[in-house]
Amino acid sequence: MYYLQPVMAAAVAVPQHKLSETPNSRAIEIHDWIITASTNSISNAAECDALQNHLGFSLPEMTFGNNYLTLEHRTSAWKMAFDARSALMGVRRGELQDGDGGVKVGYADAWLKSRTDPGTNLPLPTTVAAKPYDWTYTTVYSGHHPSTGSEPSSSASWEDADPENSTHDIPLAELTRPDPILFYAEIPLYEDELHDNGSSNLLVRIRVMPTCFFILARFILRVDNVLFRIHDTRIYHSFSSNPPLVVRQVSGWEAPYDRVKRQLPRRNDLTPLTDANWIAKVLSEMPIEATQKAGAGTRWRGLRTKLEVVVLNKSDP
Repeated sequence: MYYLQPVMAAAVAVPQHKLSETPNSRAIEIHDWIITASTNSISNAAECDALQNHLGFSLPEMTFGNNYLTLEHRTSAWKMAFDARSALMGVRRGELQDGDGGVKVGYADAWLKSRTDPGTNLPLPTTVAAKPYDWTYTTVYSGHHPSTGSEPSSSASWEDADPENSTHDIPLAELTRPDPILFYAEIPLYEDELHDNGSSNLLVRIRVMPTCFFILARFILRVDNVLFRIHDTRIYHSFSSNPPLVVRQVSGWEAPYDRVKRQLPRRNDLTPLTDANWIAKVLSEMPIEATQKAGAGTRWRGLRTKLEVVVLNKSDP
């Protein structure tokens, strides 16, 4: 009874909500929000061809072109979405420029020389013209606002958070409470093993609790023996905020591969190097000077932490 009573007293009231489901999507309607998550198998050949022609570069090995997460605030007509097509549009097309965070595999030049040296016994490679692009599929995509016809979903726009305003932050204490989860989804957008040189993937997660919803969109890149890179987008909304307020935190970190490897709990166990949560914890807990200023020496523009908010006012009739 000593343990039961406080838990019952602190129980959070579950608001009225409606869950619905189709073969490929699930949705929740809660307060003024409609939230829909769609998860499907990887895109088929025809879908990949169409998307590749649109983007102008080769797609990741696993592209989930029909997956998406959408948010709609009915009172303000504000909408936000995450999908693979929009995320991949953030990948650099053409020659990499300063700030793109270009990554080169250490042995690539030596391998190419061994294949093109006139003195080698190996046959020379057949070369074809290829459009350059960022082969790591790095993106700083933080969601987008879909339009209806020629009109944007809402006139509300993101503004820098006020550091003196406590509501302009993501309350970790609330998110770590054992509140019931009314809705949860994991939405993979793309994944690639980088020709066996590492891994690149983008995954979106959402959970809806009685008092709020929280989204984490995480891009994580591992290039073996070169670097680790993470780009996180966290979105939080409290249902009790008045006027309705959405908080977004965008963060990017990177560090040399060996520096992260030195943080392994056991030297001979490399398993954590493929664990996105472990990598994110290591990078975010390193000094900012190391992971958001020096990084891995790529001068990637995504190295930062930015906090912003949007206020959702009632839309005009």
